[in-house]
Amino acid sequence: MNSIAPRTVISFGSTRFTFTSLSPSSLRLNPFSGKQKLFGGFKSVHSTSVKHIKAVMELNRNLYPQIEPYSSGFLKVSDIHTIYWEQSGKPDGHPVVFLHGGPGAGTSPGNRQFFDPNFYRIILFDQRGAGKSTPHACLEENTTWDLVEDIEKLRKHLEIPEWQVFGGSWGSTLALAYSQSHPDKVTGLILRGIFMLRKKELDWFYQGGASAIYPDAWEMFRDFIPEEERDDFIVAYHKRLTSSDIGVQVAAAKIWTKWEMMTAQLIQNKDNITRGEDDKFSLAFARIENHYFFNKGFLSTDSYLLDNVDKIRHIKAVIVQGRYDVCCPMMSAWDLHKAWPEAELKIIQDAGHSANEVGTAAELVAANEKFKYLLLNGSA
Repeated sequence: MNSIAPRTVISFGSTRFTFTSLSPSSLRLNPFSGKQKLFGGFKSVHSTSVKHIKAVMELNRNLYPQIEPYSSGFLKVSDIHTIYWEQSGKPDGHPVVFLHGGPGAGTSPGNRQFFDPNFYRIILFDQRGAGKSTPHACLEENTTWDLVEDIEKLRKHLEIPEWQVFGGSWGSTLALAYSQSHPDKVTGLILRGIFMLRKKELDWFYQGGASAIYPDAWEMFRDFIPEEERDDFIVAYHKRLTSSDIGVQVAAAKIWTKWEMMTAQLIQNKDNITRGEDDKFSLAFARIENHYFFNKGFLSTDSYLLDNVDKIRHIKAVIVQGRYDVCCPMMSAWDLHKAWPEAELKIIQDAGHSANEVGTAAELVAANEKFKYLLLNGSA
């Protein structure tokens, strides 16, 4: 006979859920038996103004060990583009899709480590032109809305009815755009380093603001462009990143990429900075990123993602934000939280932009753990 399990309290914003906590091994989760949304199936015991998780059972905050995919492949999503995808973790587990940053950065093996491989079916894919997807660094038919539909094509290809969505930096932009377009396919959202592609965000990083904190790194970025073109660095770099001369493209790409790599962490990481020296990586990263920024994210208005928050207000969400994020400053996470107070905001006081900083990684793992326990107990 099973003994009575401890009661667990997990909080989202002002709502507190209480339930009997069973270990994952004592439950068999069928993620497709009914709607296992994180906004449904739970008994709201009472509401109160709570800022932090209060749980009898402490959530894991450590990255999981490295694992390898159990399946991978390529999906043709247009006449031009084919995207790489992979699956790891538990084949019949709860699906979660990881949306990488940039755009243009591609995925890496470490991205799998935010998720419990004994619970989650972990799906990673490289967006158009990035990573292993082909053609490499291609800008044609490469827009936000193309990527949104690629996510849907991949979901259908893998025969997944609905999934949890996890995205940081540009990945948070894409996660918001996707969930607002397909809210019925999203069981929960975990967002990090909020970026909504507004003019003030782009101006901060590419016209001044971030340069006051990293003047040494900025000089290299600034001095590559002649003085007469410095009124708009995104436009100036776009001219060079789309040049017919591949040598000009590569030179601009390395400098564009290195500027971001040098500002991505509270304490600069030399390994991260050296990624900007890699021709292949920097070409995709810089060309695709600049292409999206030059086109204002292909969003119809500057505040498009904020204006459409009502479409996803019912979805449980956690926002993880480094206090000293220079690439995507905290003003954006704060603006999103003010528009969407139901989403829990976790501010990491000793972190910058990167998901790999210790405090940020811990909260991202904990957010996935929180969703895991809600799903387990909601299905019981």
